[in-house]
Amino acid sequence: MTLAELPLLQQLLLVLAALVLFTSFVLLEQARLVSAIHAFAWQGALIAAITVIVATGGGAKHLYFSALLTFMLKVLLIPWMLHRQVQRLDLERHTQALRRPALVIMAAVALVVFSYWLALPMVAQELTFTRNIVAVSLAIVLIGLLMMVFRPQAVLQVLGFMSMENGLFLAAVSTTQGMPLLVELGVAFDVLVAMVLFGVFFLQIRDSIESLDVDRLNRLTETVENER
Repeated sequence: MTLAELPLLQQLLLVLAALVLFTSFVLLEQARLVSAIHAFAWQGALIAAITVIVATGGGAKHLYFSALLTFMLKVLLIPWMLHRQVQRLDLERHTQALRRPALVIMAAVALVVFSYWLALPMVAQELTFTRNIVAVSLAIVLIGLLMMVFRPQAVLQVLGFMSMENGLFLAAVSTTQGMPLLVELGVAFDVLVAMVLFGVFFLQIRDSIESLDVDRLNRLTETVENER
């Protein structure tokens, strides 16, 4: 079955999933912290919209609550918490260009191709929709990991981590009609606790080295080892 032969609802889900993947590229390339937070909020809004569509098409009513929870956490609360941390750390005008942007973007594209290659066995079973959703979700996770590797700024690394969680949630919602509600509540609570801990982590790093550049921690460690 080709993409054009899929039901309209599944085609809409794939379009929204592609937009989620696009926001991952925006997050990876974004230089301004505030703009990156906005991109993450848009990614959360798209995930919430996908959850609503899956709930409508599959009759899984608990997914409406999941969509509301996703919207409250990833569109409103977490971006607000990150904005507040950025303001407290006086980083509203902070910019940090991506090092070797062409190479990193090419690596991200290669990860998308790799994700589709991993999903190819599903073609034999005519699982066109599932193959594309799994491939896009895996690509979002890998690009989030790439962002954590190539972005030395701590806030951007947290956004990469949250983007990885969005990719996993997208796969769970779209391919399995959603996880049990209790599991989703547990994951949401874990994410919220992680954000609180990250906020404390930001403040401690800034107080210690007057920067949120993680590379400075590595240089500081090397300096201490050399002094020994």
